[in-house]
Amino acid sequence: IAAGGWTLLFIGSLLLIECRQRMQPAPFWWRAAPLGLVLISAWLIYNGDLAALSLLREYSSRRSEFWQALAGHLSLVGGALLGSLIIGLLLAWLTLRVPRLQRPIFGLLNFFQTIPSLALFGLLIAPLSYLANKYPVLQELGIHGIGWAPAIIALVAYSLLPVVRNTSVALSGVAPAVIESAHGMGMSSWQVLRQVRVPLALPVIIEGIRITTIQAIGLVAVAALIGASGFGSFIFQGLGQGAMDLVLLGALPTIFLALLADALFSALARHCQPGVRA
Repeated sequence: IAAGGWTLLFIGSLLLIECRQRMQPAPFWWRAAPLGLVLISAWLIYNGDLAALSLLREYSSRRSEFWQALAGHLSLVGGALLGSLIIGLLLAWLTLRVPRLQRPIFGLLNFFQTIPSLALFGLLIAPLSYLANKYPVLQELGIHGIGWAPAIIALVAYSLLPVVRNTSVALSGVAPAVIESAHGMGMSSWQVLRQVRVPLALPVIIEGIRITTIQAIGLVAVAALIGASGFGSFIFQGLGQGAMDLVLLGALPTIFLALLADALFSALARHCQPGVRA
């Protein structure tokens, strides 16, 4: 495939986006068009018609490493998402119950966002190395100054702000009249939270989770610099060797994962709108 083929593919993608924005086609056709492109590409790859592409040759020579990188990338993103959800939802609930804690909590979370990702990864190496040397049980768990442990800690620190901010704003933004009506029906505070506040706030909460997931997918690639698994290993190997095909082998799946997460969480948020669910 020469440059003209890739140019036409790029222009076709732009046309699809423009049609989606201007014409507002039916959901079936908007989903069928990109799905058709994916199916055609998969069919060409399966038949070997694109085997001459250097990118596919790179994949063939690193097939096992590719799937290991995919598993490692998804594991780190899942671990960061789970940790940020557990801690973030608790912090959001705390800001709702004790409003005076809102400013220091958000101040701390904003501070984490100002630290460059590489700097935060580097700052975690020394304390984790010290703890691993002092407590051998941590080494048995695989916790070292480099690897998955500092990556997870840094990813959770970066992921907390969108979760806490969206959850706090959504829960506190429920109309007071609705809360008073729920209390007037005899609901307890826990029932109001579970049956009134959370369902109404769920689309905004999911939006925060969407932002967190996309952010984590990108940061996991950077975490390869401290020995974490993921597609970042291909990207930095390719940059070091001047091999753009190897860079694309790590960059394209990362972009695809981010787009897929964006589409899934956006669809879930729309489905959870009160009017849609009804």
